[in-house]
Amino acid sequence: MIELPKGAIAMRDDRTGRNWSQVLAPFAIGRYPVTQAQYAELTGLNPSSHIAALCPVESVSWLDAVRFCNLRSLSSGLSARYVLLEDGSGAELLPGTNGYRLPTEAEWEYACRAGTQGPRYGSLDDIAWYADNSGGHPQQVGRKQANTWGLHDMLGNVWEWCADQYDPEVYGTYRVFRGGGWSDAERGCLATNRRRSHPTFAIDDLGFRLARSLDLASG
Repeated sequence: MIELPKGAIAMRDDRTGRNWSQVLAPFAIGRYPVTQAQYAELTGLNPSSHIAALCPVESVSWLDAVRFCNLRSLSSGLSARYVLLEDGSGAELLPGTNGYRLPTEAEWEYACRAGTQGPRYGSLDDIAWYADNSGGHPQQVGRKQANTWGLHDMLGNVWEWCADQYDPEVYGTYRVFRGGGWSDAERGCLATNRRRSHPTFAIDDLGFRLARSLDLASG
């Protein structure tokens, strides 16, 4: 986990043309996406399509990801952050708890950009696994150049689930994922790209990374 300072991020949804800004409290975020080895150690499972211990876990739903957050919290002596809804539609954060969670969409983009303003934090071939260089499957985490805050694979390799609902009025419980994946063309791997799906959705280019609040008063 890498601790990031407080800050602000300007965001945009190209589908709707909406622009908004978000002020962020300090938080910590994983240096890498969660790997298959890490996922299997706590869950006893590896749902991934391309099996390799140090590749990102993929083929995991949003609900799988938040269950893992709770397991990681409890195994680390922390309080679980999520309570899952009985109808299977999602989960809610427990206030005042100190465990692991998914990053918010604003935290994810803030971490990805690492103070940069362009569409990417570096040359795509240097920083990301995507359709032109991935060999048709995910790759081991950490083999591409990190951004200036030391975070690897923020673009490419696997898309990453975020905490947020995409647009509840239009898409209901659908959650956001960000970052582009190993099967995407160059245009898919941008700091601003937003996609969404149902919290039970899983596919072989979609994983997640952990986050944790540093100021409990901020949630």
